[in-house]
Amino acid sequence: MIEFELNGQKVKTDEAPDTPVLWVVRDTFKLMGSKFGCGAGLCGACTMHLDGVAIKTCVLPISAVAGQSLTTIEGLSADGNLHPLQVAWQAYAVPQCGYCQSGQIMSAAALLESNPNPSEADVEAALAGNICRCGCYPRIKKAVLAASESGGLFKNALASEERV
Repeated sequence: MIEFELNGQKVKTDEAPDTPVLWVVRDTFKLMGSKFGCGAGLCGACTMHLDGVAIKTCVLPISAVAGQSLTTIEGLSADGNLHPLQVAWQAYAVPQCGYCQSGQIMSAAALLESNPNPSEADVEAALAGNICRCGCYPRIKKAVLAASESGGLFKNALASEERV
Protein backbone atom coordinates (compact mmCIF):
# COMPACT_ATOMS: atom_id res chain seq x y z
CA MET A 1 0.00 0.00 0.00
CA ILE A 2 1.40 3.39 -1.02
CA GLU A 3 0.28 6.32 1.11
CA PHE A 4 0.65 9.99 0.19
CA GLU A 5 -1.20 13.29 0.36
CA LEU A 6 -3.28 14.25 -2.67
CA ASN A 7 -4.54 17.82 -2.79
CA GLY A 8 -4.33 18.06 0.99
CA GLN A 9 -6.01 14.73 1.75
CA LYS A 10 -4.27 11.57 2.96
CA VAL A 11 -4.84 8.78 0.43
CA LYS A 12 -3.52 5.31 -0.27
CA THR A 13 -3.42 3.02 -3.24
CA ASP A 14 -2.53 -0.58 -3.90
CA GLU A 15 -1.55 0.09 -7.53
CA ALA A 16 1.67 -1.53 -8.73
CA PRO A 17 4.65 0.57 -7.54
CA ASP A 18 5.80 1.22 -11.12
CA THR A 19 2.42 2.57 -12.30
CA PRO A 20 2.86 6.18 -13.45
CA VAL A 21 1.47 8.78 -11.05
CA LEU A 22 -0.64 10.29 -13.84
CA TRP A 23 -2.62 7.08 -14.31
CA VAL A 24 -3.16 6.54 -10.59
CA VAL A 25 -4.44 10.11 -10.19
CA ARG A 26 -6.72 9.86 -13.23
CA ASP A 27 -7.92 6.24 -12.96
CA THR A 28 -7.97 5.61 -9.22
CA PHE A 29 -8.76 9.07 -7.85
CA LYS A 30 -10.76 10.30 -10.89
CA LEU A 31 -8.97 13.66 -11.13
CA MET A 32 -8.95 14.34 -14.87
CA GLY A 33 -7.38 17.82 -15.05
CA SER A 34 -3.86 16.59 -15.76
CA LYS A 35 -3.53 15.18 -19.25
CA PHE A 36 -1.60 12.46 -21.03
CA GLY A 37 0.35 13.89 -23.93
CA CYS A 38 3.56 12.13 -24.83
CA GLY A 39 4.18 9.46 -22.20
CA ALA A 40 7.87 10.40 -22.17
CA GLY A 41 7.92 13.44 -19.85
CA LEU A 42 8.54 15.84 -22.73
CA CYS A 43 5.33 17.80 -23.34
CA GLY A 44 4.31 18.84 -19.81
CA ALA A 45 0.58 18.10 -20.11
CA CYS A 46 0.86 15.82 -17.07
CA THR A 47 2.62 18.33 -14.78
CA MET A 48 1.70 18.24 -11.09
CA HIS A 49 3.50 19.40 -7.94
CA LEU A 50 5.38 16.98 -5.71
CA ASP A 51 6.13 18.78 -2.46
CA GLY A 52 5.80 22.05 -4.38
CA VAL A 53 8.07 21.12 -7.29
CA ALA A 54 6.64 20.84 -10.81
CA ILE A 55 7.12 17.27 -12.06
CA LYS A 56 6.10 15.29 -15.13
CA THR A 57 3.88 12.53 -13.81
CA CYS A 58 3.56 10.34 -16.90
CA VAL A 59 7.04 8.93 -16.23
CA LEU A 60 7.12 9.08 -12.42
CA PRO A 61 6.23 5.81 -10.65
CA ILE A 62 3.64 6.05 -7.89
CA SER A 63 6.17 4.57 -5.47
CA ALA A 64 8.14 7.84 -5.77
CA VAL A 65 5.38 9.85 -4.08
CA ALA A 66 5.06 7.68 -0.98
CA GLY A 67 4.89 9.87 2.11
CA GLN A 68 4.94 13.08 0.07
CA SER A 69 2.42 15.72 -0.99
CA LEU A 70 1.05 15.70 -4.53
CA THR A 71 -0.99 18.60 -5.91
CA THR A 72 -2.96 18.48 -9.13
CA ILE A 73 -4.64 21.34 -11.00
CA GLU A 74 -7.81 20.50 -9.06
CA GLY A 75 -5.96 21.18 -5.80
CA LEU A 76 -4.30 24.41 -6.90
CA SER A 77 -7.08 26.81 -5.91
CA ALA A 78 -8.00 27.32 -2.29
CA ASP A 79 -11.41 27.67 -0.68
CA GLY A 80 -13.21 27.43 -4.02
CA ASN A 81 -11.51 30.57 -5.34
CA LEU A 82 -9.50 30.47 -8.52
CA HIS A 83 -5.73 30.65 -8.27
CA PRO A 84 -4.35 33.99 -9.56
CA LEU A 85 -2.94 32.14 -12.58
CA GLN A 86 -6.36 30.76 -13.43
CA VAL A 87 -7.81 34.28 -13.25
CA ALA A 88 -4.98 35.59 -15.44
CA TRP A 89 -5.53 32.74 -17.91
CA GLN A 90 -9.10 33.94 -18.37
CA ALA A 91 -8.20 37.63 -18.43
CA TYR A 92 -5.61 37.14 -21.15
CA ALA A 93 -7.73 34.66 -23.14
CA VAL A 94 -4.95 32.07 -23.02
CA PRO A 95 -6.79 28.81 -23.74
CA GLN A 96 -7.53 27.68 -27.24
CA CYS A 97 -7.80 23.90 -27.33
CA GLY A 98 -6.94 23.83 -23.61
CA TYR A 99 -5.12 20.51 -23.59
CA CYS A 100 -1.82 21.89 -22.26
CA GLN A 101 -3.36 24.40 -19.87
CA SER A 102 -3.28 22.41 -16.62
CA GLY A 103 0.38 21.55 -17.14
CA GLN A 104 1.25 25.12 -18.12
CA ILE A 105 -0.53 26.51 -15.05
CA MET A 106 1.10 23.99 -12.71
CA SER A 107 4.58 24.82 -14.04
CA ALA A 108 3.83 28.53 -13.74
CA ALA A 109 2.48 28.12 -10.19
CA ALA A 110 5.69 26.36 -9.12
CA LEU A 111 7.67 29.22 -10.65
CA LEU A 112 5.66 31.90 -8.84
CA GLU A 113 5.93 30.02 -5.57
CA SER A 114 9.73 30.06 -5.78
CA ASN A 115 10.02 33.40 -7.61
CA PRO A 116 7.01 35.68 -7.11
CA ASN A 117 8.51 38.40 -9.30
CA PRO A 118 9.90 36.59 -12.37
CA SER A 119 11.35 38.22 -15.45
CA GLU A 120 10.18 37.28 -18.94
CA ALA A 121 13.29 35.10 -19.23
CA ASP A 122 12.42 33.35 -15.95
CA VAL A 123 8.92 32.57 -17.24
CA GLU A 124 10.27 31.28 -20.56
CA ALA A 125 12.79 29.04 -18.77
CA ALA A 126 10.23 27.68 -16.31
CA LEU A 127 7.75 26.84 -19.05
CA ALA A 128 10.27 25.53 -21.58
CA GLY A 129 9.23 21.96 -20.73
CA ASN A 130 5.57 22.61 -21.57
CA ILE A 131 4.42 22.44 -25.17
CA CYS A 132 1.39 24.27 -26.57
CA ARG A 133 0.35 23.10 -30.02
CA CYS A 134 -1.87 26.15 -30.48
CA GLY A 135 1.07 28.53 -30.04
CA CYS A 136 -0.37 30.55 -27.17
CA TYR A 137 3.09 31.30 -25.76
CA PRO A 138 2.84 35.12 -25.87
CA ARG A 139 -0.47 35.08 -23.98
CA ILE A 140 0.79 32.44 -21.55
CA LYS A 141 3.80 34.62 -20.73
CA LYS A 142 1.62 37.72 -20.29
CA ALA A 143 -0.74 35.82 -17.99
CA VAL A 144 2.09 34.50 -15.81
CA LEU A 145 3.64 37.95 -15.53
CA ALA A 146 0.21 39.44 -14.74
CA ALA A 147 -0.28 36.92 -11.94
CA SER A 148 3.15 37.67 -10.48
CA GLU A 149 3.62 40.20 -7.69
CA SER A 150 4.77 42.90 -10.09
CA GLY A 151 2.19 42.11 -12.77
CA GLY A 152 -0.54 44.20 -11.27
CA LEU A 153 -3.45 42.11 -12.58
CA PHE A 154 -5.20 42.32 -9.24
CA LYS A 155 -4.25 45.92 -8.58
CA ASN A 156 -5.84 46.96 -11.86
CA ALA A 157 -8.64 44.37 -11.72
CA LEU A 158 -9.22 43.38 -15.32
CA ALA A 159 -8.91 46.87 -16.78
CA SER A 160 -5.41 46.46 -18.14
CA GLU A 161 -4.69 47.76 -21.64
CA GLU A 162 -2.38 44.77 -22.13
CA ARG A 163 -5.26 42.32 -22.36
CA VAL A 164 -5.49 40.47 -25.63
